[in-house]
Amino acid sequence: MVAEQEINRMRWAARRGMLELDLVLEPFVQARYADLNDVDRERFQQLMLCEDQDLFAWFLQRQKPEDPEHAAIVQQILNFAHTPPEHR
Repeated sequence: MVAEQEINRMRWAARRGMLELDLVLEPFVQARYADLNDVDRERFQQLMLCEDQDLFAWFLQRQKPEDPEHAAIVQQILNFAHTPPEHR
């Protein structure tokens, strides 16, 4: 079980101040973060340390992360973002 404090920290970390990122990251945290396994939660936490410009390029699929750990969680977030809300 993921502690509510950890989920709240990730909700805060997902608020990037760039609307495009907020629209991708915040719903993912809200809907999926608590269900991630330990490895993927760590990946997400590390992703939140990345620069907004990098995140923007990755989520708009202009670039792919070089780090395979980042690439793995970015792909999960993209899959979530491309899933219609009624199927999430």
